[in-house]
Amino acid sequence: LFCRQCFYCRQILFPPDAISGVLFFMEDTLSKFQDTEEFLYALRNAGSKYSLDRIRKMCGIFGNPQEAFPIIHVAGTNGKGSVCAMLERILRGGGCGKVGMFTSPHLVYLGERVQINRREIDKEAIISLVAEIRGRLALHFDESDRAEYPSFFEYMTLLAFIYFARSGVDCAVVEVGLGGRLDSTNIVLPAVSVITSIGLDHIQILGGTIADIAREKAGIIKESVPAVCGWLPPEAIAVVQGACGEKHSRLYQAADFFPSDGELPETSLYGYYQRRNAAVALQTVRVLRKLAKEGKAPELFDISDESAKKALSDVSWAARWQTIPLQNGARLILDSSHNEEGAKTLDSNLSELSAELKSQGKKLPIISVGVLGRERAIPLFKVIVKYARKIILLVPKQPRALDFKELEECIGDCGVEISQMRVEDLYGKGLRCSQVSPGDTIVCTGSIYLAGEVLAALGGKIPDGLQDIPYGK
Repeated sequence: LFCRQCFYCRQILFPPDAISGVLFFMEDTLSKFQDTEEFLYALRNAGSKYSLDRIRKMCGIFGNPQEAFPIIHVAGTNGKGSVCAMLERILRGGGCGKVGMFTSPHLVYLGERVQINRREIDKEAIISLVAEIRGRLALHFDESDRAEYPSFFEYMTLLAFIYFARSGVDCAVVEVGLGGRLDSTNIVLPAVSVITSIGLDHIQILGGTIADIAREKAGIIKESVPAVCGWLPPEAIAVVQGACGEKHSRLYQAADFFPSDGELPETSLYGYYQRRNAAVALQTVRVLRKLAKEGKAPELFDISDESAKKALSDVSWAARWQTIPLQNGARLILDSSHNEEGAKTLDSNLSELSAELKSQGKKLPIISVGVLGRERAIPLFKVIVKYARKIILLVPKQPRALDFKELEECIGDCGVEISQMRVEDLYGKGLRCSQVSPGDTIVCTGSIYLAGEVLAALGGKIPDGLQDIPYGK
């Protein structure tokens, strides 16, 4: 074991006394990180708070670090994480030396949320920043008043802004956590606002209609700041267009620039919907280039289509129809389709997969699934039962996860073999899966939190559990 400066350790600190010093440092760091996690757990368990008042005050205390670098702000029901990953790769490949990316939730480790050039923030930096934030906020907030004290997501948002500013990033891609209008990230004044998609999800918070949800997403549109959107339902487009009109913001609809499927850019991420996401990312870059040429944005945004398309062929983003070879010659396809809109994409992907397997003389896939919320499970199961030769039910370790009985109620009498398992019994260290034979394909879909548990199990790790609780416990 060596610290981060591994070559320095190997060359200079190899004597036994130095090695013991390094190990003590690592143990001390682990202990402090556990203390930091416990503090963040307490914030998480207090639930989410939808208001911009606290985050404005918090950022003000630290000199508004979010104003130190240009930002691309990304909202959407589905696809926003993928679009963020695409934009980050394009910007980095196009000449931006340091590109920050703030996304949520994470899969296994909290530091996945805050990255520079796709390198996760390390534990030492998280420990230091959380301690600094906590100390300075103590002068302005009562930590015992959980109703008014900043939330877990507000802490992480401020931490990201401080980290990016002090690291001197050239720009940052910032993903909305939930909704848009009252999301903590919405204190930024971006170079471009992006809305990837709009569908029915988080209706308890955002509203029960497409128009309601569109109003929340459109809340990220700022005065005179151009906006880019993906393929939105007509009622959502009307709302977004209205918001752009009120804010004097020019709206670029990706569908206008990529009118046929044949014109959609290629990307290394699998699926037709990812080509649409790539179109949103490419159109965003074109808007940034236009702003740069007009002197309204930094010259570093003058990125050619050729450079952008090359970068789109080299994007990585876990748990989005991600193929993972398993230990015995089978394969896992890890997915995170978790709502009604995602079910449509899952249907397309499973249809293609099934056709591929049949053409190879192979069996249909086994599909493992775990979901948070009945309104999400029902449309997913309508798709899954069409393609699965066997369904394995899983229960993510999340407060709102459906238990086995609830999952079976959502499936109904489908005529497909169904079993129940724990994640750690199905998936194991060393890329193992207990229910597949050589040549088999198993798909895991549903909650993104489930995807994190599966990745952790395959790597012999334990997820840190520091996930967002969107609305209470």
